[in-house]
Amino acid sequence: MDRDHAEGLLGDNELAAHPTVFAPALFQGKVALVSGASGGIGRAIAFLFARLGAHVALAGRNKDKLDALAAALSARGLQSSVHVADIRTPDAVNALIEDVWVAQGRLDHLVNSAGGQFPQAAIDFSVKGWDAVIDTNLGGTWHMMQAAARGWRVRQSSGSIVNIVVVTTHGLYGIAHSIAARSGVIGLSRAVAVEWAPLGIRTNCVAPGAIETDGWNVYAPEARATYPRSNPMMRAGSPWDIAEACVYLSAPSGKFITGETLTVDGGGQLWGETWTTGKPDYFGGESQ
Repeated sequence: MDRDHAEGLLGDNELAAHPTVFAPALFQGKVALVSGASGGIGRAIAFLFARLGAHVALAGRNKDKLDALAAALSARGLQSSVHVADIRTPDAVNALIEDVWVAQGRLDHLVNSAGGQFPQAAIDFSVKGWDAVIDTNLGGTWHMMQAAARGWRVRQSSGSIVNIVVVTTHGLYGIAHSIAARSGVIGLSRAVAVEWAPLGIRTNCVAPGAIETDGWNVYAPEARATYPRSNPMMRAGSPWDIAEACVYLSAPSGKFITGETLTVDGGGQLWGETWTTGKPDYFGGESQ
């Protein structure tokens, strides 16, 4: 494995020391809420925002994982708090947003990193499987967006939202349910970018390509082996690439950007293809 590829899997020590182009006090005095914070990409986002001075509200369903992340941040002198919530439940999301405001007195940035999917041919999706992905990736993200926006409106405060999606410009074959959900998030983000501009709320998306995380383990080894070759850079990206994209859009560097989707995929949307369930013989590949 070459150096660029190996960089994809980052432990806490690497996240705490990884070079960044952003100034250390960029988010000093700010509060950022990160959903799905204990995941590979969410963890990198949490570390970077905290390193840049923000208090990071860590949200997710697994308290043990969130507590472990909070402890890792605290050990490095970084500020965070743990908030257990199921984003699929509107009442839980409303309580989460209110808890952050009460505890911290403000909320400046929301990064929706929670979500997930499983590889399967679309023709074989069960109703339960389809609903699980749509309810989390689309419904859950929307509940977070709306609750955050309402919190900013009632307090007459501005804020920014960044939603982690996927590259939808060509099919990610084998996760059609996720493509449907994330396309919905992109559409929502574009719509509310206009509706919420008078409120001082910016809404953008970051679309990762082949980013190496532990989440890759849900895909077959044969499929994973092709991911670094799905883009013209011929390598996988790192969660840090996504974290820095989120900071760019959230910080003053993105102050005149809203309704956009920043694609971070090494050019994969322009060249290449990704088969999460293996490439069928019909298309010149091997079925799995």
